[in-house]
Amino acid sequence: MPLPIAPPDSHDLARAERLRTACQKIREQIAKVVVGQDDTIEQLLIAVLARGHCLLQGVPGLAKTLMVKSLAESMELTFHRIQFTPDLMPADITGTDIIQESPQTGHRQLVFQRGPVFTQILLADEINRTPPKTQAALLEAMQEHEVTIGGKTYKLAEPFFVLATQNPIEQEGTYPLPEAQRDRFLFQVVVDYPTFDQESEIIDRTTSNYSNKIEPVLGGQEILEFQNTVRMVPLPESVKNLILNLIRSLRPRENSTLAWVNDKIDWGPGPRACQQLVLAAKARALLHGRHHVTLEDVSVLALPVLRHRLVPSFSAQAEGLTSDDLVRQAIDEMPKTTKRLI
Repeated sequence: MPLPIAPPDSHDLARAERLRTACQKIREQIAKVVVGQDDTIEQLLIAVLARGHCLLQGVPGLAKTLMVKSLAESMELTFHRIQFTPDLMPADITGTDIIQESPQTGHRQLVFQRGPVFTQILLADEINRTPPKTQAALLEAMQEHEVTIGGKTYKLAEPFFVLATQNPIEQEGTYPLPEAQRDRFLFQVVVDYPTFDQESEIIDRTTSNYSNKIEPVLGGQEILEFQNTVRMVPLPESVKNLILNLIRSLRPRENSTLAWVNDKIDWGPGPRACQQLVLAAKARALLHGRHHVTLEDVSVLALPVLRHRLVPSFSAQAEGLTSDDLVRQAIDEMPKTTKRLI
């Protein structure tokens, strides 16, 4: 029998309130330069609080790069940007050993020249424009937060995040991310067009002398503390069962309770999807003033967590179904596939 959820003590409540206040201030700072995109900014904040990486997908001109840069400035973290191109090499990301001559002794020795991955927020701009060999240079950094060069391992500064962008409409000169690389991202966020009023404000800001400066709100140590606070949020047994049943139901050949899965999905999400959906839901619960995870947190975040972790079958593609369509259908059928609901 699951243990009852203990009420948070005064210290937990104070930490949660500081987290919400800080995130609200970050939103206000980003709003100085970015118009709208509230859902995208919230998901970026959730990714940071959950120690996850984020992949932003959208057509050019939707302020994806500006959002990431503004987030880094509001958090007082070191920031590097890499423009991914077809001729980019792995050493251009991680760094390489170079020969240096000592001015005192004249002896030559190998010295490691650090690449742009040695930062706290790394913007991988148009990550799908570089070949898989170079894309794979980020795998170790994203998973272990370290880089190995010439048999020697170098730790990255904490906190460390990769926030990548990709353009979904161009095919020529692009290299789709392999499944193992996509699985390293907590979210794949689809950045939408602004509304009429938002686009009008964008015109006013960008065609005049309007300018504003972002002030830092948080430091790295505070972010690490907030990440620990997120992990302390209780997860009700019923919500955990819902997450398990939802994700396991999207795996073909796993006795899925959804009749259409074997025909529509070639590969489903792995265990990392469960872990990251739980962490993301915990972070969202705190941002919305709650001290435990609810069904709403799961249903809102299931799409950005799962859309890049399943592969639609040829049959599904022939019907024009995308991974988003399949995840939405599974979410709609959640009450039918779970024995316990909140």
